[in-house]
Amino acid sequence: MPSTDAASVRAYLLDLQNRICHALEAADGSARFVADVWRRERGEGGGDSRVLKQGSVFEQAGVNFSHIHGETLPPSASALRPGLAGRRYEAMGVSLVIHPLNPHVPTSHANVRFFSTSDEGEEAVWWFGGGFDLTPCYGYEEDARHWHTVARDVCAPFGADVYPRCKHACDAYFFLKHRNEARGIGGLFFDDLNAGGFENSFAFMRAVGDGFAAAYLPIVERRKATPWGEREREFQLYRRGRYVEFNLVWDRGTLFGLQSGGRTESILMSMPPLARWEYGHQVEPGSPEAALYRDFLPARDWLA
Repeated sequence: MPSTDAASVRAYLLDLQNRICHALEAADGSARFVADVWRRERGEGGGDSRVLKQGSVFEQAGVNFSHIHGETLPPSASALRPGLAGRRYEAMGVSLVIHPLNPHVPTSHANVRFFSTSDEGEEAVWWFGGGFDLTPCYGYEEDARHWHTVARDVCAPFGADVYPRCKHACDAYFFLKHRNEARGIGGLFFDDLNAGGFENSFAFMRAVGDGFAAAYLPIVERRKATPWGEREREFQLYRRGRYVEFNLVWDRGTLFGLQSGGRTESILMSMPPLARWEYGHQVEPGSPEAALYRDFLPARDWLA
């Protein structure tokens, strides 16, 4: 793969990080991102972790760019391609997690990434991955339909089967097996993408990256002024506990970062600033909290 292609991916990712940070700052209206530029030891790349704290809308948001390389591809990255285990690798991506203050504004996550592996005498192997997903505490049908409409429209130019496939992959991936419970209402998830060549795969990654703001920000605008109190806050913190459980137990991105000797502060940027756990927690039947479990977390076709 020509190095100029990797340079183009890097340039796009840096621009995407800037655009998303500016859009989130505008939506918040008060707080600003603080940049934390870092380098890995032994000259194996680095990144730029940007974090917004204690905003009027977002309690915490992180938008991280990283570009690293190493001598041995970590097991989490070669699980689906065992023949590549042990190869030299290059990885770059933008990953973001947004934890709003208002419990009626959903948490959201997005990630777009590029991997390339090589070994002396072997042809380079590359692929793209990424997606975006939504994790509400209080479900709204209008928001869910909007989120999945944008996801479908992002995929449409690449084939009628792409959205259903990426939606199903998202529902399957963001699932807490130990709880038998979805993390949220899904979205898009793809990995190991190289079908159709580099330009087509890169174009799809860009479409997903560019589509995130269009999917998320209108929901923020609709819900950020919704009244809330202690009850809603307590439920939000409880649901954030589920978010932590998924990221620490199941998330391959977290595992890749730790297995590759990554920067722990940036890897765990996805953690909420506050969360809680409660033994034997039960929601009140017929309540808005119960509706989340009944009507939103079970996988469904939101565009039917």
